[in-house]
Amino acid sequence: MSFFGHERMKTKLQRSDGTRSFIRICLFFLPYLTVMFLSSCQATAPGDVETKLAAEAKKMKIGGKDWKNPTADTVAVVQTGMEHFQHHCQVCHGLDGHGTGVPFATKMSPPVLDLSYKDVQQYSDGQLKWITENGIRFSGMPGWKGELEDDEMWSIVRFLRHLPEKGSQGIPAVYKEGEEEHKEMTQSPQQQSEPGHKHPHQ
Repeated sequence: MSFFGHERMKTKLQRSDGTRSFIRICLFFLPYLTVMFLSSCQATAPGDVETKLAAEAKKMKIGGKDWKNPTADTVAVVQTGMEHFQHHCQVCHGLDGHGTGVPFATKMSPPVLDLSYKDVQQYSDGQLKWITENGIRFSGMPGWKGELEDDEMWSIVRFLRHLPEKGSQGIPAVYKEGEEEHKEMTQSPQQQSEPGHKHPHQ
């Protein structure tokens, strides 16, 4: 092989090595670039068809359809259910189940549902108990299995069937205190000095 032929072969090998190196670098960074691209995308709101399909898919995943509620449908059981609900569920659903006073309820994706809505009430008692027990994946709804007894979850279901009027239970204390503190901070000096106004340090 001549000198020039040898040089041409050497150049081709160098280019081949350079191409393989470039491909390896691209493959190495591809997952990171993909994540960055997806995170920068702005999703549009789903259409009616997509929403209906998602709702139907969710129904198919929820068990307990044929479970029967063993608790009596009485005022006492509903009251017990309300007490458990307000202790465990108020942070997301408010004290009344309508989301009253929960600042992030409509800002979550998906939003926290008003539990009086048809989309919730159409579930059977068994399905509502199954949701309470197992939660709903990717929705923010946790499962309470191991935290609540069966009869406590069933009593919560009774409460869900007899939700109080929206706003009738007030705002959860954790959010009410925040509102009062925010109001305190935004009041003008004149308002703060008015008779009857109490400062935090008093």
